[in-house]
Amino acid sequence: MAVTLADVAARAGVSSATVSRVLNGNYPVAGSTRERVQRAVAELDYVVNGQARALAAATSDLVGVLVNDVADPFFGIIASALQAEVGVSAAEPGGKLTVVCNTGGSPEAELTYLTLLERQRAAGVVLTGGAVDSSAHTDSVSARLARLAASGTRIVLCGRPPLTLPGETGPLTTLAFDNFGGARRLTEHLLSLGHRRIGYVTGPAERSTTGDRLAGHRAALAAHGLAPRRGTAGTGTAGDAADDPLTVHGGYDRNAGYDATLELLRRDTDVTAIVAANDTVALGVCAALRDRGLRIPTDVSVAGFDDLPFSADASPALTTVRIPLQEAGARAGRLVMGRLAPPPGGVTTIATELMVRGSTAPPAAGRV
Repeated sequence: MAVTLADVAARAGVSSATVSRVLNGNYPVAGSTRERVQRAVAELDYVVNGQARALAAATSDLVGVLVNDVADPFFGIIASALQAEVGVSAAEPGGKLTVVCNTGGSPEAELTYLTLLERQRAAGVVLTGGAVDSSAHTDSVSARLARLAASGTRIVLCGRPPLTLPGETGPLTTLAFDNFGGARRLTEHLLSLGHRRIGYVTGPAERSTTGDRLAGHRAALAAHGLAPRRGTAGTGTAGDAADDPLTVHGGYDRNAGYDATLELLRRDTDVTAIVAANDTVALGVCAALRDRGLRIPTDVSVAGFDDLPFSADASPALTTVRIPLQEAGARAGRLVMGRLAPPPGGVTTIATELMVRGSTAPPAAGRV
């Protein structure tokens, strides 16, 4: 009976996807793993089926880019910069067709798009933004990405946590954002101004970006001896952290910021600063404060995250954390096109930068 790819994988102790990568030479594999696969091929006298290999390696001129919300400037900037690298130009005539897949934040839609891209034999797939914090969903995504990689598809994660496919010795090519460090520096800035009653309007509880930014915020508080206050959060936005009245979970949109701020002020009228999950949420925070007759930053300081284009033009200009989204999208495009070598170990963390503007100031006398 003919030796199969699965037989080679079992002998080498790796996945079939890894064997395919070694044989096709189209994806980086650790040296020790490559040696095990090559030794297994020799020991089993495995012969590649040329016709099947040619069919499996055939990919289309299509690169899929998965985003949570195409209307969100965060994703729009990444996708635009990526498309400029992937698409046809005078300098790079051999471009690909970029297809932006809007998941709407739905885990089911994400899986469906990955399946569709697999059927289309996509040349590349880029997944952007935070991942769903669910082991079952992670396993499902990994299985689909493993099949895509085995067929020759280049895969890049941009702004997502690193992910190792089944049987792999290292993570997929990943451009991670320093959400934790950026959030910590932002809260440290407010603490340095004298704020101690800092509210936090965070994103959906099940998103990795939410968890990283909230963890950075709380790390800064803990370093100043300000652990989350215990108490009854009350009934409010779904997903609230019941052990911390100064934290309210919501969505990543303006309305979520508005509603969460009203809930936060209901819980604690003495808040002197509010940190928002992102700049769009921060706009909702500012609107709610103004509607309550509160001045920014005289009565309450406000800070966001991402440094989207409108942040500097807000009134007052928004203090935020800058992620170089344009550069990240362009780099992801070069990686998925094979024009840039993957970083050592497969993962690089893109640094963030604190942008201090007019929306933050020391708390008014007597309100510390």
